[in-house]
Amino acid sequence: MRGPAGQAAYVRPAALAMLAGTALLYLWNLTASGYGNSFYAAAELAGTQSWKAWLFGSLDAGNAITVDKPPGALWVATAFARLFGFSSFTVLAPQAFMGIAAVGLLYLTVKRVAGPAAGLIAGSALALTPVAVLMFRFNNPDALLVLLMVTAAYFVVRSLEKASARWLALAGVAIGFAFLTKMGQALLVLPAFTLVYLIAAPTSLRRRLLHLVGALGALIVSAGWYVALVELWPASSRPYIGGSTNNSLLELALGYNGLGRLLGGSGNGGGGGGSANTGFGGRTGITRMFGSAFGTEISWLLPAALIALVGGLWLTRRAPRTDLFRAGLVLWGGWLLVTAGVFSFMSGTIHPYYAVALAPAIGGLVGMGVVIAWKQRAALAARITLAAMVLATGVWDYVLLGRTSDFLPWAKYVVLAAGVLAGLLVLVGRRVRRVLPAVVLAVVVSLGLGSTAYAAATAAQTHNGSIPTSGPSSSAMGGGGGGTRGAGGPGGSGAPTGTPPNGANGSTSSSSSSSTSSADGGGGMGGDASASSELTALLSNTTTTWAAATSGSQSAASLELATGKSVIAIGGFSGTDDAPTLAQFKQWVAEGKISYYISGGQGGGRDGSSAASEIQSWVESNYTATTVGSTTVYKLVS
Repeated sequence: MRGPAGQAAYVRPAALAMLAGTALLYLWNLTASGYGNSFYAAAELAGTQSWKAWLFGSLDAGNAITVDKPPGALWVATAFARLFGFSSFTVLAPQAFMGIAAVGLLYLTVKRVAGPAAGLIAGSALALTPVAVLMFRFNNPDALLVLLMVTAAYFVVRSLEKASARWLALAGVAIGFAFLTKMGQALLVLPAFTLVYLIAAPTSLRRRLLHLVGALGALIVSAGWYVALVELWPASSRPYIGGSTNNSLLELALGYNGLGRLLGGSGNGGGGGGSANTGFGGRTGITRMFGSAFGTEISWLLPAALIALVGGLWLTRRAPRTDLFRAGLVLWGGWLLVTAGVFSFMSGTIHPYYAVALAPAIGGLVGMGVVIAWKQRAALAARITLAAMVLATGVWDYVLLGRTSDFLPWAKYVVLAAGVLAGLLVLVGRRVRRVLPAVVLAVVVSLGLGSTAYAAATAAQTHNGSIPTSGPSSSAMGGGGGGTRGAGGPGGSGAPTGTPPNGANGSTSSSSSSSTSSADGGGGMGGDASASSELTALLSNTTTTWAAATSGSQSAASLELATGKSVIAIGGFSGTDDAPTLAQFKQWVAEGKISYYISGGQGGGRDGSSAASEIQSWVESNYTATTVGSTTVYKLVS
């Protein structure tokens, strides 16, 4: 590597180029995906129409029910939409900006422990991971989750430099808000953060323990204030907490979004042990991250990261306890091993896009592994480490590219050849100056070509629904999944691609698509209701609190985006929550707050919750059915 003077000449331009390239990749043709996940887009729309909906993360501005996640990501996205108007761009752009910030912060974090070259490699690896490109261009909560976890890692590294309780407490605050973004998944990095501070902080063990207790307190306060607010707020004057069994955010965290995800049950299906094929993640087991569901999302550099962890720890085995480089290896290695281990063996619902949480750790390990192996290349162990990293990547990326036979069929041979060549050149001896350009080129191609090609293909595709996937094919999967509740958030493209709903605050994007898509997956709206211009016109002209009620959040979200009006999602996610109750529904109808009942929504009717079944039976017994477009509709107001 170059000396300090040489590094100063290239580091800043290279870092700026990395961020500029990331911004171009994440923002290019962003609105082609319309509203992405209509479930969260509808909640964002509701937040622009109602302050209470913004606070609680309601799916509708009338505040009947929330989404099945805490509202952290919606707070940020809705603020963006309130400032610039609701549109396809304001729905998707916040995640792109979060991704750019995460790349920059990862660069700064790794730079502090391993130097600028390692930071550049780490940031570039994160930016070009296919699942990262996917999720930083899509409106699921994972973008904010990753940003907050990387922010927390930066604070931990700062705390290690002088055993700073203040920086460590800030890390706790960041994880607390990550909990308010996606609950238990945010806590998977805590073992790594705790271990690295216990090992490497330059102070006594007693002070290290006290600092960790303080950071835990900061975490509890930063997450607990909102949990307490929801629990103490009178249930009659706030929306029902979607996904919970008893209208409790705490129960949602511990049940459906907690132990239910890990062990199955609580609406998550699974629970079948090591041979279970759960949800959309494939069979549980140590190879799950390399399997058909997760492999092309995240595993391009995973073998190299694991080799870098082992090799790096060996090469730093004689370093002092407080050595920051080794601390970085422990931080990113612990993050990777714990998170990947949980993802590999959890028996509840899991989706491949969850793996974006692994991308920062993989990038950090690869960057640090390349740098330390190169710096110590005079040692055989260092050369073996770097050679194994590039060779394993070349071979594994050859396998991954082969899984999509019609995608750049030549690329797998180039990657394999580069990996073998780079491995041999690194191993030839201590002096590689004569072949340095060839070594560098071969290493870069073997480590980056496969992932970069797949990432670029991901950015070129449109993605809708609740279960997006990366790669050269467009993904538009809707709700559904293991168990009764299914996938963790209904999907559907909702309103016309890139076009604000009627009555919404926003401007039309540049997308040229003009046809309204139907709700996709999970049963769908009967008669393709979300594409019916007749039904859209009918609901758009209503003035009641809710234009309509239908079963399932997916169907309700699509109608909200098409009309700009509030729609009650009976039963919430997939129509299985017992909310609203029949008594509540009767009261709202008596008060003239609901104009129409739309039959057949996603996951609903007599196959949904008891509430959905009871409401449908009551409506059918007391009101006359009419057909609007091809949808059965009941008028509930005179």
